[in-house]
Amino acid sequence: MNIMDFNVKKLAADAGTFLSRAVQFTEEKLGQAEKTELDAHLENLLSKAECTKIWTEKIMKQTEVLLQPNPNARIEEFVYEKLDRKAPSRVNNPELLGQYMIDAGTEFGPGTAYGNALIKCGETQKRIGTADRELIQTSALNFLTPLRNFIEGDYKTIAKERKLLQNKRLDLDAAKTRLKKAKTAEAKSSSEQEVRITQSEFDRQAEITRLLLEGISSTHAHHLRCLNDFVEAQMTYYAQCYQYMLDLQKQLGSSFPSSYLCNNNHNAGTPVPSALPNVIGSSAMASTSGLVISSPNISDLKESSGSRKARVLYDYDAANSTELSLLADEVITVFSIIGMDSDWLMGERGNQKGKVPITYLELLN
Repeated sequence: MNIMDFNVKKLAADAGTFLSRAVQFTEEKLGQAEKTELDAHLENLLSKAECTKIWTEKIMKQTEVLLQPNPNARIEEFVYEKLDRKAPSRVNNPELLGQYMIDAGTEFGPGTAYGNALIKCGETQKRIGTADRELIQTSALNFLTPLRNFIEGDYKTIAKERKLLQNKRLDLDAAKTRLKKAKTAEAKSSSEQEVRITQSEFDRQAEITRLLLEGISSTHAHHLRCLNDFVEAQMTYYAQCYQYMLDLQKQLGSSFPSSYLCNNNHNAGTPVPSALPNVIGSSAMASTSGLVISSPNISDLKESSGSRKARVLYDYDAANSTELSLLADEVITVFSIIGMDSDWLMGERGNQKGKVPITYLELLN
């Protein structure tokens, strides 16, 4: 027998097997043939694997969107990854905003209040951009890569063995169908032999598939460790950003002149609590120029040179070094200074002293 004849016979056998499986599958769908059911444990493992695959894909894709919102950039990174080449480095949004701010501040003049503030903000934005870049790199390495390896590696192997198991089951059921239809003793004997062979192959493939599927629990444990790494990366990123903004706030507070700290219209310069009980004065009026508090007690204090005790109504975080942070329900000493904005008083707690907003206070008798 030459190679040509062997290949022809092999193709004919494969075509016969494919046709037999197709007929068996069709008859099962039509309810005209019996189907060998997988055991409950194997079915549960298959369901768990499929569920893992679906949710892993969703989590992976949405994480990619979170880390890189630009779809064009994601496509470009995907192409470079498939080509096994490193994607060119690009300026991210915080870095670009930071550079614009720095350029604008430089043009307005670093010696001006606005120009100086823009430069400081721009430098902070660029630091946030660097932290953002580090978050993407760490998350891609420690979180996205393991998820992608599962989808493109382990699950593809599982899917391949599952498909093979399905084919072995169709072969077994097709052999059982032929045994039922056998009329002669010779046909029955041949069919029985075929059923024994296909049953053995099916059992062996079921065991191989089961062993692979039981590895899903290990996959979950590995993905849990990766998830912890992702959470730590995010925690580091947000902590860095928070610290950068705190530093920026201190820099702006120390560099702004007092005229910039208080808005003459009292719109942005005076912090207003979310709810103001009528405890400071007998009436409160909202005007087009801002919140105006009418209070005989406050007026008396403003006109006198003495001090009074006041209870703090709400927590307040000082915006800069000229202000005093407050804690709800604490009692402090307050007094007025000539020329101070009407919505502020000087507060004193021990050796600490600073401006406090009157909307956060209740004067005590």
